Amino acid sequence: MKYNKINNFEIALNVNGSDQYTKVSYPIRYGVYSEIKTKDYIYQFNQNGEIRYITGKNGNWPNPLEWLKRTVANDWVYYSSGGYAGLYSIIGEHYYPCFSYSSNSLLRSNPFENESVKDSINSIEDLLEEITEIKNNPLIDNETSLFLEKIVQYNKKTCALKSHKFHTIIGGRVSVLPPDSRHVDYDVIPVIISDGCLYNCGFCSVKSGQEFCEREPDSIIDQIDNLKEFYGEDISNYNSLFIGQHDALYAKTDLIEHTAKYAYERFGFKESNMRNSKIFMFGSVESILNKTDADFKRINSLPFYTYINVGLESFDQETLDFLKKPLQKKLVEKAFLRMVEINRMFPNIEVTSNFIYGSNLPENHYSSIMELLREKVKRKYNKGDVYFSYFNDGGDKGKMQREFYNIKNSSNLPAYTYLIQRL
Repeated sequence: MKYNKINNFEIALNVNGSDQYTKVSYPIRYGVYSEIKTKDYIYQFNQNGEIRYITGKNGNWPNPLEWLKRTVANDWVYYSSGGYAGLYSIIGEHYYPCFSYSSNSLLRSNPFENESVKDSINSIEDLLEEITEIKNNPLIDNETSLFLEKIVQYNKKTCALKSHKFHTIIGGRVSVLPPDSRHVDYDVIPVIISDGCLYNCGFCSVKSGQEFCEREPDSIIDQIDNLKEFYGEDISNYNSLFIGQHDALYAKTDLIEHTAKYAYERFGFKESNMRNSKIFMFGSVESILNKTDADFKRINSLPFYTYINVGLESFDQETLDFLKKPLQKKLVEKAFLRMVEINRMFPNIEVTSNFIYGSNLPENHYSSIMELLREKVKRKYNKGDVYFSYFNDGGDKGKMQREFYNIKNSSNLPAYTYLIQRL
């Protein structure tokens, strides 16, 4: 690490954060980053010189242990402690990511309405102006000067343009990341191998409406090559993939395997600043049942720990029909039992599931899920998380939370709520 003090700025270059993602109840940074402190804010930048985090230092900041994070898609996320009361039990994390766009937030307050939070985001342009004035100061060493030159390139306009380029490379926005990507703080490189999904369920607010279709292998290679260039120097701070979009598991195993291996080599994950590479992907009832043990053995042999998230939604036929999910209850049960089996057979694969929760769903919805998670899994397991996604039916959130805790307390698998984060 290199430290400088210039005018009112304290500048630290190449700070080493943690090299593995962990669950802690205090602020933590990952990989290698650089930092500028002023009297009001701490600004932290990635290896390309792009703003990554902001923390307020003045008395107006909501909480000194909370911070803002900017994603590669140019969205801001506020990390709230939520008072810590029961937070880990609900989402499996010590901090609650609050999004600057409409999502399924469980918190009543919106930090992006806080004046100090809004001021911190707006302050970036003022910071860049001040840096422009001092970056060529002869008293500044060459390494620091080069760092400041990087920073001033990324104003509000250029960040928006770069986000547009990112979405152009992958073929559009990622409307939702798998819930398991919370394990790497959602820091994934998306590689899209297919579009659309099998079911296009009536209740779903994140579907594309497209029929499932694999992308051509050559276009996927081009996508990976372009992403390598796009992430630039900061690619060394990544070690995980989202292989998308909504049902990538339904793609041919050859395509999944080739994509994962090529991306691992091309992105240099073996030399990453972060340890323990992971893959995150979505699957469906049909895709999990169609894949054979031989298919999963190949996925298990990849240089990643692979999470596969499958949407089951309900174990009650009336609810499945209500949600316009074109499945029979017996197939949901079959898929669930197959998921439990895969989790026991393959040490480098973890299959997780999604269910819907709302306050106006058919009366047998919750009791059927409790039956599935208690009776079909005979003892407690720490592998194979069950997620509950908020179905906005205008009902009582308090009632929903009570139902969630009833299920969580009786389940033989870990249960959490699903936060919808895009990219």
